Amino acid sequence: MRVALFTKNKTSAHAAGREALLESLRQRNIEVVDDWSPDKSIDMMISIGGDGTLLSAAHQTGGCGIPVVGINFGHLGFLTTAGRDDIDKLADCLRDGRYTIEPRTMLEVVVTARGEKLMLSALNEVYLHRCDNAPLLHTQVEVDDDMVATYAADGLIVATPTGSTAYSLSCGGPILAPGSGCLVLTPIAAHTLTQRPVVVSDSVRLRLHDEESEARFTLGVDSYVCTLDGTSVIEVNKAPYCTQLVRIEHQNFFSAIRDKLMWGL
Repeated sequence: MRVALFTKNKTSAHAAGREALLESLRQRNIEVVDDWSPDKSIDMMISIGGDGTLLSAAHQTGGCGIPVVGINFGHLGFLTTAGRDDIDKLADCLRDGRYTIEPRTMLEVVVTARGEKLMLSALNEVYLHRCDNAPLLHTQVEVDDDMVATYAADGLIVATPTGSTAYSLSCGGPILAPGSGCLVLTPIAAHTLTQRPVVVSDSVRLRLHDEESEARFTLGVDSYVCTLDGTSVIEVNKAPYCTQLVRIEHQNFFSAIRDKLMWGL
């Protein structure tokens, strides 16, 4: 097996964890590729950090189909499969093939602003949020060219099943299981209580724009953030590829929910 390591943080704890992981992998004859690039063949990418680091690793692998596994050196670590004390266990599972791979939906995002187009991708979510001191957004949402609603709110989230346990969940959105074939539209602090999260098929084409051309808002696409105005249009649809998320033996989406969200305690 050939793997590459990915980390963003340069803290002493992350550095020590990386060295411990390198030693554990080498003891099990797992080859580590230095300075990975898409032209270098690997079997897996190992993310060292929290969920944010794993998201960045997923974007690095892009549509290559390379599985990503995470070791949590952050806080909640919902997407990661091992903690900092589980390095040897993770290495054993990789060597012995004792893991499963969960395909996770990716989104393609096309932003049209000021006459230019920007292409982005998301594993977690796409969100619009009003700028500081700006009035409420009035986000018009279309699904396959059919009008859904105009959301008067601080913003709106379009979340995948992976992202349904992140920002969307904190705004009252439902948890979507991987493989459910759904996306969720979750308003952020809606002006009226009747505007609730809506679950749609992930096969639809979404079109978002504000009805006020003077509006100013922040667009977030996973870790990418920019500021746009009401003349901008955001189009969202399912990408033709998935992120391949690795879970070691005896772990799955629902065990992660029980452990991280402390269900049943």
